[in-house]
Amino acid sequence: MKNLIIVESPTKAKTITNFLGKDYKVIASKGHIRDLPKSSFGIKIEDESFKPEYRVSRDHSKIVKEIKDLAKKSDTVYIATDEDREGEAIGYHIAKAIGADPYTIPRIVFHEITKKAIKHSLENPRTIDMQSVDAQQARRLLDRIVGYKLSPLMSSKIQRGLSAGRVQSAALKIVVDREREIKAFVPVEFWSLDALFEKTIEAGLVEFEGTKQEKMTVTNADRAEYIKDTVLKESFKVAKIEKKQRKTSTTPPFMTSTLQQTASSMLGFSPRKTMMVAQTLYEGVKTPDGVMGIITYMRTDSLNIANEAIEGIREIIKNDFGDKYLPEKAKYYKSKSKGAQEAHEAIRPTLLSFTPAVAKSFLKPDEFKLYSIIYNRFLASQMTDALFESQAIIFESESSKFRATGRKLIFDGFYKAWGDKDKDKLLPDLKEGQDVELSQLDANQHFTEPPSRYSEASLIKKLEALGIGRPSTYAPTISLLTARAYIEVEKKQLIPTEIAFKVIEVLEKHFENIVDSSFTAKLEEDLDEIADGKKDWQKVLWAFYEPFIKSVDDGKKNIKSQKVAIPTGEKCPECGEELLKRKGRFGEFIACSGFPKCKYTQNIKGEEGASGDGAKKELVTIDAKCPECGSDIVERKSRRGKFFGCSAYPKCKFISNYKPVNEPKCPECGYMMASRTFRKKDIFECIKCKTRIDA
Repeated sequence: MKNLIIVESPTKAKTITNFLGKDYKVIASKGHIRDLPKSSFGIKIEDESFKPEYRVSRDHSKIVKEIKDLAKKSDTVYIATDEDREGEAIGYHIAKAIGADPYTIPRIVFHEITKKAIKHSLENPRTIDMQSVDAQQARRLLDRIVGYKLSPLMSSKIQRGLSAGRVQSAALKIVVDREREIKAFVPVEFWSLDALFEKTIEAGLVEFEGTKQEKMTVTNADRAEYIKDTVLKESFKVAKIEKKQRKTSTTPPFMTSTLQQTASSMLGFSPRKTMMVAQTLYEGVKTPDGVMGIITYMRTDSLNIANEAIEGIREIIKNDFGDKYLPEKAKYYKSKSKGAQEAHEAIRPTLLSFTPAVAKSFLKPDEFKLYSIIYNRFLASQMTDALFESQAIIFESESSKFRATGRKLIFDGFYKAWGDKDKDKLLPDLKEGQDVELSQLDANQHFTEPPSRYSEASLIKKLEALGIGRPSTYAPTISLLTARAYIEVEKKQLIPTEIAFKVIEVLEKHFENIVDSSFTAKLEEDLDEIADGKKDWQKVLWAFYEPFIKSVDDGKKNIKSQKVAIPTGEKCPECGEELLKRKGRFGEFIACSGFPKCKYTQNIKGEEGASGDGAKKELVTIDAKCPECGSDIVERKSRRGKFFGCSAYPKCKFISNYKPVNEPKCPECGYMMASRTFRKKDIFECIKCKTRIDA
């Protein structure tokens, strides 16, 4: 073997293998192979410097040995991890773990996993970008410092099992602040005067007795009724007809945040699901030309597009839609995201001939849905603007003026590909000076509405606008807030729990910077400057660490206990930890003190709650042994339904959503598989790498 290529994902490894000959071996590291230890702080801090103690994780020791052995037999070893900072850092750690020089080992990058892109990257290798590695390392250490020093303090002062994080806590404060606004909101009464002219034309009052009516200036029923009584006695004519043409500009192609927002609103996908499906589309699926990645890299805050892709899509627009849908010049977009990495590309299809019509027979339903909006959005971004005619008619009486509005689509432009959900509202052809009949007039009472709660999509939009986090952090941040029970999701709305308010109150008082969005955004800018070589990562860390650790020490002494749980003296039937009486949104309940690791709950009357399998009910042992420690595997239940876990819990944390089996073992990684039904077919799926085989 002459050449070894090291990627992160087994799926990516398979796809790239299809493009290369026998001279190349492609192997997957399966993510980070070195990281800070889980059982200790893992950072030595001396003389204003930070030394991380990286270790190869136990579950990666086997793959590291395999990579080492293959590297020794290879003439050239290429690092081909993802093109972002995280991927750069993974490549650095791979080089260190296999004994290679991270400063000289060839590094190849590609925005898409296609044959052409892979071959081009092999012809143009570079070295690992150590500035990006430093930026990622600074982020990792910042998050470890906050999590390792602040989370125990929150647990000791408020409730066991709590966590705090740099981005997580800033995001939680945004949600809590919105809930505070909602609770403090006082509705204000106002009235509208809504008219119907000629039995079909809806119009609203804009002026009465020479005074323009701004929104909500009619604040009581008496005034509304006086206006109504006055107007009903008068006759109307058409005072003015306005028609204006306006353009609606094309939408830019997707980047991570806008893809997550659109997939949420159009498809109902959570950010986490969106990124999982996008990862599959990026790493490789079946196409008429073989297995390949069909979208560019999905973690990006850039709107750049390769010239070759623009030329290709313009040719398709001309051939399929005609010259009137093709602008004279190609359209280029620039991201408004703070710190956008403009060297990257927007999310776009890599194979333009793989249209949604063709893709439908190759992709799974969720893959097809997401791919369709990515393809159509890119297609629309290079089409002509849509053209509308806005219409307005002013109806005038002796004392009042009413305004009716409408619109008419004159030229659909990019809507031809992207779609226009708003229907035309056409006004009838009238003439100025024409008398019209007032058919109906209603005085309608209204109340101002409180601000709406954040959805996952709108929270991501807010985080992006404030510069908090980066494309790779949005989905994990929201998932963590949900997993830690800081927020609940009801009808797509994010609702903070009681414990979230307690945590934010303490952080606001004692750790203001941690929940300050501008401070968190400034740290993101510092990380960007580290990646650009403008700042030293050690100095950035020390500037944060010194005041932070002082606040932690002060907090241990000065923060009063905020605990909202009362010990019951009983043990959890699932894990043996103490049961506590707590207060929630729906009253008091009993919960395990081991939360969030153990989700057992029961209501205050003693009936079983979230656990579901009962305090007195024995756990059912299945015919399989734990792959981690050899103990029996038992069937359990939680809020989310049935799952399987090691009977030695909490010492052993093995769990599976599907029923584990002793045989067969995974043909890819050798780990335990589980039996499940997929697309009405019985299969075995690897619990670790998700490889599937027929049952």
